[in-house]
Parts: sequence; structure tokens; C-alpha cells
Amino acid sequence: MQTVRLALNAMATRFELVIHGEDAVLLRAAGEEALSEIKRLDERLSFYNPTSEVSHINDNASKYPVQITPELYSLLKMASDLHDKTEGAFDVTVGPLMRCWGFVRGSGAWPKESAREEALEKTGMDQVLLDEEEFTVAFKQHGMAIDLGAIGKGYAIQEAADLLRECGIMSALLHGGTSTMAAIGTPSPDDEGWTIGVVDPLDESSMLTSTTICDEAFSVSAPHGKAFKKGDQVWGHVIDPRVGYPVQGASVAAVIHSSAIVCDAVSTALLAMSRTEIDQMAQKFQDIRILCAYSDGNELNFVSNGFNLVNSTILNDEKNG
Repeated sequence: MQTVRLALNAMATRFELVIHGEDAVLLRAAGEEALSEIKRLDERLSFYNPTSEVSHINDNASKYPVQITPELYSLLKMASDLHDKTEGAFDVTVGPLMRCWGFVRGSGAWPKESAREEALEKTGMDQVLLDEEEFTVAFKQHGMAIDLGAIGKGYAIQEAADLLRECGIMSALLHGGTSTMAAIGTPSPDDEGWTIGVVDPLDESSMLTSTTICDEAFSVSAPHGKAFKKGDQVWGHVIDPRVGYPVQGASVAAVIHSSAIVCDAVSTALLAMSRTEIDQMAQKFQDIRILCAYSDGNELNFVSNGFNLVNSTILNDEKNG
């Protein structure tokens, strides 16, 4: 059994591939093709690259309908569907709010209320017009912006995993910054799957729990990757697009599903959702598994929906669904 490891910096994170098989030359060739696909998507989908297709939309879609590639159109349709299934908790038009809160190129700062209200008015998938016949996208008002940061990484990993499968790869793990990943097969015939861990939000040096995935995807989100402190409260970079404030719900949310796109988007949306909303949302997806941890001082409370846990420090799970 041969093992090939490859890596690439893209989408402001580090993508890594671990591929097992008999032919090291084939493994490397397939892995390099997968990384090339991730690089291509980074150039096309980047919110920060002024020459990307997304930047072209943001610069012009409020002036006229912008014709886009069928690939990006399909991704925006998926984003619209995920927006509906999460009752608006996932929204790729969050760009104005991210800029307002100082999270685009910084660690955040409390904005003026008038600025937050103005940014919120420019947020919402209901203000994005998609024309399926012409493959165009238009904004209803000036100042709107699409940011695919909460779905682009999952899309890139999904596309890369599909390429590996087309190349005949039977055993691989791909991840972007360890937060979103896809598993192909198992590490060895004796394994049930690839073991992955969820970091304890109260102690990042330890694992909250671990689980296994096989021919599935996984994503974990937390609100405080970028954060600032105001008074005694820490405000993170994940914003609830429905109210225009950083989320104050779950401390960490993890999702397992067949699609890395769904995992990436839903794990972000869960941070903004109530427990009732989570239950309702989970019923809209087939075979989705969810774990949310809520911090209450120095303790954590949990909502788990079909999340198979091993080596867990979780003691009193609240099983929903």
C-alpha cells in the first residue's frame, strides 16, 4: 500500500490530501489534478480576488444582469436552495454585513447602528435575481455583494473528491484547514472509516469528541475564528444575516452529509439557529447528522441528531430527531 500526501494554499486556508493505493505515480497524478481544480475554483470564486468571477458580479450586478458560467450559476442556485432550507440562516449575500463589522480584512469592530441597518438592507437572497435561461445574475440594489466563503470551500472539496473518484481512487481524505473534509472509502480494509475530531470550544488544546466517516463529508464551524471583544462579550466573524449581528448561539457546530457543499453551508447556518430551527431544518435534508455544542459558563450542552460519537467527552447528550 502506497501513501501520497499533497497540499495547496488556497481560499485563505491550507488544503491537504492523503491518498492510499497501489500505484504511487497514479496517486500523485490524481492528487495533483484535484489540487489544480481547487486552485481554479479559488481564482474563480474568490471574494478578495478583483479578477474573479464573483468580483465581476459584485462590481456590476447592481447595474445590469451579469452573464456567468453555468458552473457558478449552478452554485448560486444551490446557495439559494440552502438559504431556503435554513430559513435564511445561510446567505451568500452577507458581504455588506461582513464589511460593516470589519471582518473582510480585519478582526472586527462594533459598527454604528445606522451602518449595520444599511448593510442589513442590502442583504438577502430575495434581492438576487437569477435568470436560468440567460445564465445571468442581478442585484436589486447598489452595494450588495456575494461572498461564497461559507460554501466555496465545500464546493472545491466536493469537486476535488469527485475528480479523485473519476481517476479510480478508492481511499483518500481531503480537507481544507481541517474544518471541511471529504472521505473516500476507508484508510485500510480493516477500518470502518476515517476518524475525525471535533475540538472542544472551551479548550482548543483538547478534543470534544471524534467520529468516523466513509464516503461522506464533514464540516465544523465555530464563531470565533476572527473575533473582537466588547465589554465582557466576545463577538465572532459569523454573522446572522437575518438580524445583522454576530451569532450568539452554538459554540461549535458539526455536520456529516454525503455532500461537502451541504456540510460547509449548514455548519455555518447552525451557529445562527435556535434548537427548534435546527430540528425543523434537519428534516429537510436526507441522511444529515448534526452536533451542536452550547456554552453555559464553563459547561457545554449538546444537541445531537444521529451523530455517531466515539472517544467522547460528552456526558449528557440531548438527542433530538
